[in-house]
Amino acid sequence: MEFGLEAEAEGLIEFKTIKVFISCFATILYVSLYRKLNSMTLARLDNEVFFKKAFTDKIVFKAFVKDIVGIEVDPEKIETEKAFQPKLGNINFKYDIFAEDSKKRIIVEIQKVEYDHNFDRFLHYHLQAITEQQRNAQDYSVERTVYTIVVMTAPYKINEKTREFYRDEVLISSLNPKNLKGLERKIFNHELIYLNPNYKGVDTPQNYRDWLDLIYESIHNPEDPKINIHNAGILRASEIIKYESISPEEWEESKIEVGRRKVIQLEREDQIHEIAKNLIGLKADNDFIKKATGLTSEEIEWLREEFKNEKN
Repeated sequence: MEFGLEAEAEGLIEFKTIKVFISCFATILYVSLYRKLNSMTLARLDNEVFFKKAFTDKIVFKAFVKDIVGIEVDPEKIETEKAFQPKLGNINFKYDIFAEDSKKRIIVEIQKVEYDHNFDRFLHYHLQAITEQQRNAQDYSVERTVYTIVVMTAPYKINEKTREFYRDEVLISSLNPKNLKGLERKIFNHELIYLNPNYKGVDTPQNYRDWLDLIYESIHNPEDPKINIHNAGILRASEIIKYESISPEEWEESKIEVGRRKVIQLEREDQIHEIAKNLIGLKADNDFIKKATGLTSEEIEWLREEFKNEKN
């Protein structure tokens, strides 16, 4: 009897020893990964070259879709600059990232945007992927569910239609109808999702938080990113866009992209200045013009002087 108790005690001690060893090993592994991550600098995800490099990786793409949309996908291929041929209507649409899981009848599109915050534009993108399915359909049924994810990397401007300012990290639009009691009926299930990491919300669920933080930190804190490395998709993406993983050809391409964006920014600044002058002509005060354009008080005062000189 004593021998049995002694053997049981020895077994329990051995089990606890193994458990402590595993716990220590996990801690060492985490610390190692944490130090490795903190020693890396991330390439900016507002650059199209690095954004596509990260999100066309199949592991990252699947993890991103799982966290943002809540579904498992296994696309046959992930395409960039996808365009339907022949095109629908008179607008030449191109999707930044496009993937299809034919077994589950799912289409996922990802658009990255710096400057153009026209919500109508992305509604067109979303609806086109639904409408395009009618080319070969025998009736009006839509066989594949479409999820469009729009990643905004700059703050929102005033909405030209509603004159409202949006400060939401996540916006989700669904085509499902609601009855008079407000209950949603899952008929279509297509979703258009907007992500903007510039408006950090305290109640944003972790599945969104992880990816929003990755995007924001890569842009605003690339040398010391505060991101969730416990999320395997985030860890994988950070490895892909760390400086050491970027090839000389990709750096060259990214610099060309930066030059292109600067041209767009200059054109946009001209447009913003024109809008500000129009508001000045309508006797708008500086606070309203600041909210509508993002300009500083100094810039607005300079434009007021220029407006006055033009009138004289």
